Amino acid sequence: MEIRQLRYFVAVAQTRHFGQAAEHLHMAQSPLSQAIRQLESQVGATLFNRTTRRVDLTPAGDAFLRDALRILASVDAAQERVQRIGNGHSGLLRVGCTGLAAYKQLPQLARIAARELPDLILRFVPDLLTPAQEAALAEDRIDLALLRPPLRRSGLASRLIARERFVLAVPAQHRLAGDEPAALDELRGEDFVVYGARDSVVDAAVTQACLGVGFLPRRAHEVAETSVMLTLVAAGLGVALLPESALALRVEGVRFVAVADDAYVDLALAWVGEDLDPALARLLEVLEANGFVTPSSPADSATTPLSFGELT
Repeated sequence: MEIRQLRYFVAVAQTRHFGQAAEHLHMAQSPLSQAIRQLESQVGATLFNRTTRRVDLTPAGDAFLRDALRILASVDAAQERVQRIGNGHSGLLRVGCTGLAAYKQLPQLARIAARELPDLILRFVPDLLTPAQEAALAEDRIDLALLRPPLRRSGLASRLIARERFVLAVPAQHRLAGDEPAALDELRGEDFVVYGARDSVVDAAVTQACLGVGFLPRRAHEVAETSVMLTLVAAGLGVALLPESALALRVEGVRFVAVADDAYVDLALAWVGEDLDPALARLLEVLEANGFVTPSSPADSATTPLSFGELT
């Protein structure tokens, strides 16, 4: 039994007329009648009572019609699913992200995907440093990464999401906890709360920014998580330099202050190679169309104005 035979049968059953069914199917009536007789022979039952004036379903034909409609609906749904996967409108993508990206950029990405590609399933793998995400991409454990360049592995493609300026987190009663931007040079002699991971791009950028104005930050406390870092700042144990996405966090007793210097760290999307999975290619298209990724040149990216104040 073939799918086309079921479609022929349904057309005749719904029109109750071989001529009208043949016209609907864009075929001659004779091969349609022959196909129906062949189908009846295959199923071992008469499906239609034929007279010179009308065609009626037999009880067997009426039962077979219900099954045929169900089978054809399943076939059509399967074809649609395959087509949607093929053109990238559905599927599963595994997305890794660095810690702070989970507070701002990751929700933005998820909202765009849910709106533009509702059948696409995203599975998130959070709190991965850039080297760990690069390894996960190379080992096919994730499909897309939100990470902080520069990338160390070859074979990866990337697009800039944002160039995040650094903000200064200080205790609420700190001398710099005002409305004016703070210069990095004013942090000379301060205790710093920093990320302790050896591969932290943010930690390396903080050190480089401070060295750029002539001092090495005094690493009073090393932590693994941003929430712990801000808790220590609130307790008066030091200050911290963080990407602006940290403004999404709320810790009582912490005040964020703008940094006057041109100090920043980048955030990018990265994936493997040029031969993209259709779902990944489609997701990248809609992210670009919705302004989630910036122009390919970092110099063309814009900095979003920041809002500061005590977060309680």
